[in-house]
Amino acid sequence: MPNRRTITAIILTFVVSTSAAVFGLHAQRPLHLKGTITASQHKGNPLASNVFTDSYYYAGPRFNKLVMESYHHLGSENWRSFYQQMDSAYNKYRSKASEWHSTTLIGMLDSEKRRIAAIADNSKRAKAEKTLAANLHKFVKTAIPNFSLDRGFEFYYAQTRGERQCFLQSVLIAGMLQRAGIQAGIAMVYKNTRGELTNNGHAVDLVQLSNGRHIIIDASEHEPFAKQRGLFVKLSNYVYADPVFKANSEEIDYYKSASGRETLLPAKIKALDYDFIRSQFWYYRGERSVGGLVLLPKTVDGLKASERALRISVEICPKNPLAVFTLGRVYLSEGKTQAARKSVLEAYHLYLQFGWVPEGITEYLALVGQPDAARTGS
Repeated sequence: MPNRRTITAIILTFVVSTSAAVFGLHAQRPLHLKGTITASQHKGNPLASNVFTDSYYYAGPRFNKLVMESYHHLGSENWRSFYQQMDSAYNKYRSKASEWHSTTLIGMLDSEKRRIAAIADNSKRAKAEKTLAANLHKFVKTAIPNFSLDRGFEFYYAQTRGERQCFLQSVLIAGMLQRAGIQAGIAMVYKNTRGELTNNGHAVDLVQLSNGRHIIIDASEHEPFAKQRGLFVKLSNYVYADPVFKANSEEIDYYKSASGRETLLPAKIKALDYDFIRSQFWYYRGERSVGGLVLLPKTVDGLKASERALRISVEICPKNPLAVFTLGRVYLSEGKTQAARKSVLEAYHLYLQFGWVPEGITEYLALVGQPDAARTGS
């Protein structure tokens, strides 16, 4: 007889999968589940025993939720069309990957899961995992051919306009790898391959191979595997960490803390959690609202839309430092000085806690009347 946790998971999955058709959720609000579904509660979850990342495997309940939120936000209930489009693109592409025999993307990923799991040697299995990751890197670029910073974070526009950007395509690749039983998730980049600093301005896939090492997949680059020099990831909390790569290899040997004072083994580093993933989608909706912070000229309605989306982002993940900081910037543009001060200070303390503070924070601390905070570290 099913236990209480199993029954709860089944009910919650039913709510998520039917809400679009039945309840007509408001486009400006995210979908909410009562309680948390852990990885081990998903029936048939490819990553049930995984500790490297939360589970949001392709076409599973949590991945569906990300897709539905995108469509609902833009006033559409036709979220299943995203999967139809991906299957159509897959069938056009699969002639280039002779080992992909299934007529559906899900079928191929499930088949790859069985094939790779049957490889007994860890080194050989890691090689097969990297091969699949490289193939998916190419497939996503073909399936969603157009790059767009302004709309490419929405699954809706991936289907209707063929548009993508780094975060969406990374989540898509991670979800597909998870479906294939591979431990994959998202990391944000704070120091790129050239050592240039960026305030969580780029997203990549972080994969834990069967040999215990990590690799980075950068869906924005021509080649699949990249060597970013600084990542935003998780330990017990979020942390900024610098990968150190194995000699003449794209595999990560270990990490150094952003301060350089601590060595971190790959076994302790995790990809970002599901709440952060959801929060980051809403961050982009706030950042890229027409008439908001980025898509100028600023308007009252545009800033209100930015504020709504960013407040949702912070509600979902209060420790997403970029979302908290950007909400403060919106408040400042709206003339809400007290709210701006609170958000900017919160963001500063989050960055400080996680081990790296972007230079732009100092400027905004001064703008909200807290110039001494950065000097004192308080």
